Amino acid sequence: MLHYLRREQGFYKRLFLLALPLVLQNLITTSLGFVDTFMVGLLGNNELSAVTAANSPIFLVQVIIFGLMSGLTILVSQFWGKGDLQSINRVMGIAAYAGVTIAALAALLLFFFPRQVLFLVTDNRLLIELGAPYLRIVGISYVFNAVSSVYVSMQRSAENPLFGMLVFAASMLLNTFLNYCLIFGKFGAPALGITGAAAATLTSRVAEFLIVAVYALRSRRVPLMPGLILRPGRAIVHTFAKYASPVLLNETLWGLGTTMMTVILGHMAASADMLSAYAIMGNIDKFTTVSCFGLAGAAAVILGKRIGEGASRDDVYDLSWCLLLVSLLLGGVLAVVMAVVLPTVFIPYLYPLFSLTEAATEAAVSMCLVYLVSLPMKSFDITNITGVLRAGGDVKMATIIDLCPLWLTAVPLTALTGLVLDAPVIFVCMGIYAENLCKMPWGIHRLRSRKWINDVTREAAS
Repeated sequence: MLHYLRREQGFYKRLFLLALPLVLQNLITTSLGFVDTFMVGLLGNNELSAVTAANSPIFLVQVIIFGLMSGLTILVSQFWGKGDLQSINRVMGIAAYAGVTIAALAALLLFFFPRQVLFLVTDNRLLIELGAPYLRIVGISYVFNAVSSVYVSMQRSAENPLFGMLVFAASMLLNTFLNYCLIFGKFGAPALGITGAAAATLTSRVAEFLIVAVYALRSRRVPLMPGLILRPGRAIVHTFAKYASPVLLNETLWGLGTTMMTVILGHMAASADMLSAYAIMGNIDKFTTVSCFGLAGAAAVILGKRIGEGASRDDVYDLSWCLLLVSLLLGGVLAVVMAVVLPTVFIPYLYPLFSLTEAATEAAVSMCLVYLVSLPMKSFDITNITGVLRAGGDVKMATIIDLCPLWLTAVPLTALTGLVLDAPVIFVCMGIYAENLCKMPWGIHRLRSRKWINDVTREAAS
């Protein structure tokens, strides 16, 4: 098995240079959410729980946009391997149309019916009233984010991940500064609390959009072709729909399944404590897996380009195993780091910053313990599903492998332990992270079949 790790000279340097900006980009994006959580958490336990509840429907919008970007990556990376810039512009056009439409519909729903949407997440009236203003404003920000994400994903798939890292770095710095000003009323700004956090997010997303627009008009790496963007053509629409639709369905149902976890926790007896713990653990999860998703993104680009260049199936298969073994090793290292920082940093220093109750702290520790055990498997699954299988165009099976363990194992077990049995917190946490036990062996079986290796550009050309 380890012989797959022997690659040509310079391979790991190329992998590192491609993955590092993606890791930093993911880290910056995650930091954006953590800054909101941290600063709002300083206001109190109820405010933190309200933002956690409000971010559940927002998270669903995020994963839908991410699904579109994943579909874009499948096609753009292979077209980049062929040097087909016209088709890349067509794919950008389709993704932009779809992303803006979905984000605009979500923004309208969240703006006019914020309380009704929040009531689906929690029945705690105080949390609903606190979270509604936040939800109305933040929803609008994703209309701008949809356009930015399309262009950043295209550049990433064309082996230019540095651009996205710089864009989101600027966005994060602006958002952090505005959070400080608008949440707490600094530098003459009004103290708006939760609403200030939402206003800061919206402003930073608009700035992000403007940076992307200026860069896109001046870039020569993939010159904009407005005619092709505005009128992509039926052939490429059909191809995009075939490969992006399952990914979009995957991310939507996965996001809905993850949201169901919040709903379940929000209807437990100690809902405020569980939601606070889940908010903290959610941010720890995002910080921990940024490198996993960065590696998966690099894997998708490398494999997609290699397929587009016409490499043999054996070459692509061997390359995929190399990337997956690297990802498994990465997950193991992250688990060891988590085991060290939990008792030395999280429990004595991090958790007290959020003014958590004793019950919320206990829940956060339990979630962290179960999470670090599942990290190596989770890292492998992330690269296999979002990097390897999707890069080869095997989007339908990737969707099945990703969704079935979540909906048929994790969600029912969490509901059973949390709502029906009223089990100890540790068992509820085991239910939340149970899906990885099923995904990894199933994913390996599909990988070995080699049925996932497809040149999607041939169909687009025909």
